[in-house]
Amino acid sequence: MKEITKSVEIDGKTLTFETGKIAKQAGGSTVVRMGDTMVLVTACASPDPRPGVDFLPLTVDYRENTYAGGNIPGGFFKREGRPTERETLTCRVVDRGLRPLFPDGWRRETQVIGWVLSADDDFSPDVYCISGASLALLLAAEIPFDAALAGVRVGHVDGQLVVFPTNEQQADSELDLVVAGTEDALAMVECGASELSESIILDALDLAHREIKKIITLQREIVAEAGVVKKDFTSPSDPWPADFANAIRDRWSDELRDALHVRGKFEQQDAVKAVRTKVLAELSEDEADEKTPWVKSIYRSMVKAITRETILDKRERLDGRAFDEIRKVTCEVGILPRAHGSALFTRGETQAIVTCTLGTSDDSQLIESYLGDSRQTFMLHYNFPPFSVGEARFLRGAGRREIGHGALARRSLIPVLPDAEEFPYTMRVVSDIIESNGSSSMASVCGGSLSMMDAGAPLKSTVAGIAMGLVSEGDQHAVLTDIAGQEDHYGDMDFKVSGTAKGITALQMDIKVEGLPREILEQAMEQARVGRLQLIDIMESAISEGRSDISEYAPRIIQIKIAVDQIRNVIGPGGKMIRHIVDTTGAKINVEDDGTVQIATSDREAAKKAVHMVESLTRQPEIGEEFDGVARRIEPYGAFVEILPGRDGLVHISELALERIPDIRDVLSEGDELRVRIIDIDANDRIKLSRRVILEDEARARGEEIPERDTRPPRDNRRGGRPGGGGRDNRGRR
Repeated sequence: MKEITKSVEIDGKTLTFETGKIAKQAGGSTVVRMGDTMVLVTACASPDPRPGVDFLPLTVDYRENTYAGGNIPGGFFKREGRPTERETLTCRVVDRGLRPLFPDGWRRETQVIGWVLSADDDFSPDVYCISGASLALLLAAEIPFDAALAGVRVGHVDGQLVVFPTNEQQADSELDLVVAGTEDALAMVECGASELSESIILDALDLAHREIKKIITLQREIVAEAGVVKKDFTSPSDPWPADFANAIRDRWSDELRDALHVRGKFEQQDAVKAVRTKVLAELSEDEADEKTPWVKSIYRSMVKAITRETILDKRERLDGRAFDEIRKVTCEVGILPRAHGSALFTRGETQAIVTCTLGTSDDSQLIESYLGDSRQTFMLHYNFPPFSVGEARFLRGAGRREIGHGALARRSLIPVLPDAEEFPYTMRVVSDIIESNGSSSMASVCGGSLSMMDAGAPLKSTVAGIAMGLVSEGDQHAVLTDIAGQEDHYGDMDFKVSGTAKGITALQMDIKVEGLPREILEQAMEQARVGRLQLIDIMESAISEGRSDISEYAPRIIQIKIAVDQIRNVIGPGGKMIRHIVDTTGAKINVEDDGTVQIATSDREAAKKAVHMVESLTRQPEIGEEFDGVARRIEPYGAFVEILPGRDGLVHISELALERIPDIRDVLSEGDELRVRIIDIDANDRIKLSRRVILEDEARARGEEIPERDTRPPRDNRRGGRPGGGGRDNRGRR
């Protein structure tokens, strides 16, 4: 293939595609570039279908190589390891846009790989993988992918919508919207927002689609110039005769329709399985092996058809709810006595136990990326155990679905988190799905909001999430609020919306039909807004704001601010002082570069003691202040007295008592405590102390006469003197 390079301008920025130069042995490949950010995307397919597979075996992988940003990976091995959460989420975003566009019946193993080659500080590479994946698949002659796809990111900066915002703009943006679409329709939406209105989100979607069309036009031009000729592919026809399928539909549709109207998830499943068992029982032994798979496939299509027919033609849902009605919701908080915060959220047959654990800055998560290391102080993890749907299977680590649902719930809650100065805790929220019949990610949003407030986090607002669905056929359509699992499976749209009473905080949408008009999106968003407000009212009846105090089992973090030049006093030489505080109090101490000191312990008295010790190390003593000090070192001319941790001053022998002292050790030993006053601080920050002035004040208060002071220093301390003898002149006279 010849080298081709073409560009298109998007909102004042140049997006470039290059092909025919790199990875030429891949089925299709392209390098997508904006600024100095470059992503190589390839597409390959195996030569033969996978035997026994009745689904599309598509795999999308994405890797952000650390060399792309001029960094070396951490750890012992110094190489990239398992995919990061960000990489996994990007794989999901690309996959969700591509998968519906493949023709039915494609069963060959297909893999798309996005490889970040270079990454600058301006443009994040993840979104370019969507457009690159589409072009790579279009260039692969053996893969029957013809519906071009493109992706854009939209931000909302200073009241304006911006396409492909820079990282600097994105840091100030109230919106992070990633959209994938074809020429005719949107296919996938992933969004985080700072309580924005529905109208702003819809305007952003319209803008995204206009720019998507420009990118797809460029992709079509490249494919045409490359002269790609796709190999013929015909979707396999059904293996069974048409009259066989029609006979089953005619015989069993009514009984199956009755079974689908049985209330209750498992009760309905049992009724549907009972009908299928009857259908299979009518097969003879001779035809069972061949026709059993036929019957199961026909039966699944009947379930789908009846579900959609009930919604569109009869204008009713299988569980009897109205289209805009949410399932019964109950909320409880504080259900786990030792957890710092906990909630039980139940909506219909979906239930989640959600916990919030408070930690210190030491518990924050280290995030390694091509841009370097960063810290994450809010984590949300989603778990979907097999018992939640009545299944038995091995427990494994978090899969892509669990990572994706957890990230969506986390994105939903970030805009309402308190500022670090107000609530300086690392928070980990865990959502364990105990029962599931649809919308478990949105249950995690609701439960997460409740559990954090139960833990004492002063959230700015209550956040609720709801899943919307769509069933459409021709001119008919129905928008469904709070979809159950079957409505999600057989519907045309999965549209999850979360937010506060003020606006949207996150949105995720997967659309399975083309040409979805704005009017339907507006209806879906309005129904979602009404349902969200209903949920918030129910949730706030359980708890409406963060508790006034945190759990007795949670670490209490006291945050104080010290001058930056005082940090060395708290740390001490070789960390001596901070280790002393930790050993003495048992508290965790963390000192930031800006002078923020966090003291964490569940013991109130230990916290007070640690605060006192830190303040003592950093306070600036002033002339006239009095301290209860400890004599640390005795010299013939005076004593060095520690008045603050790590800070001492000199009490000259003449300032120890009212009367003259011949030998300092007659009145003072190391370790003795004494009350002293600062009488001078010189230019070198050396402190001069006195005990005598305090004794004089006490004597005056008692009305006693103060003896006249002998200002002569003791013989041992006269200039040139030495213990046990006179000066040089005296020796000369002798």
